[in-house]
Amino acid sequence: MNGEETSGSTNFGFRRVPESEKAPLVRALFHSVAARYDLMNDIALRALPRLVPHEDAEGAGVLVCDVSEAMLAIGRARALDQGILGGIEWLCADAERLPVADRSVDLYTIGFGLRNVTRLDFALAEAKRVLKPGGHFLCLEFTPEITPFLQPLYDLYSFQIVPLLGQIVTGDRDAYAYLVESIRRFPRQSHLAEMIAQAGLDQVKFRNLTGGVAALHSAWRL
Repeated sequence: MNGEETSGSTNFGFRRVPESEKAPLVRALFHSVAARYDLMNDIALRALPRLVPHEDAEGAGVLVCDVSEAMLAIGRARALDQGILGGIEWLCADAERLPVADRSVDLYTIGFGLRNVTRLDFALAEAKRVLKPGGHFLCLEFTPEITPFLQPLYDLYSFQIVPLLGQIVTGDRDAYAYLVESIRRFPRQSHLAEMIAQAGLDQVKFRNLTGGVAALHSAWRL
């Protein structure tokens, strides 16, 4: 590992960039494809009825946070289309610097977003900070380590088909090339579990999905 990789730089796909440049690059990338890129995967909209069974439940609600204004606008519009008028607060912020009070959140979820942050350790520390004692951390993310017999097909799909689909669907091949590259640069499941534990969360475990194409990490603040 050279000096550039250890001092003030980070991965943006297969490129090394200064840490100060990654967040703007990520914002610009998702701004360009927001209208057709379902990054949020409707997680908040699906969770809301369980978390807030009554919209007027005092003090209850879901906070949706994204670094991209464009992605938030799409998510907000989707909620309105489904008749969801309350129970969700939309916040444009960085996962490394959440404008959320200490020990104020019962459940922290992040779906297909952790690999886009500049400093994983900062983002995980923020997750612990905002969780209440007894709060639950869940991270759903693509992974670089899959079942070996699936690897050749997965590589073909990732590096050939996904960018082509991105070009056809969104008109932006580079965004989907970044998606694939960022997955390959992301920590393996066991390494991410260690980082979550190092951030101070407990009872860390993970479950592979679809042969390890994605994994769900779970932890608690005790």
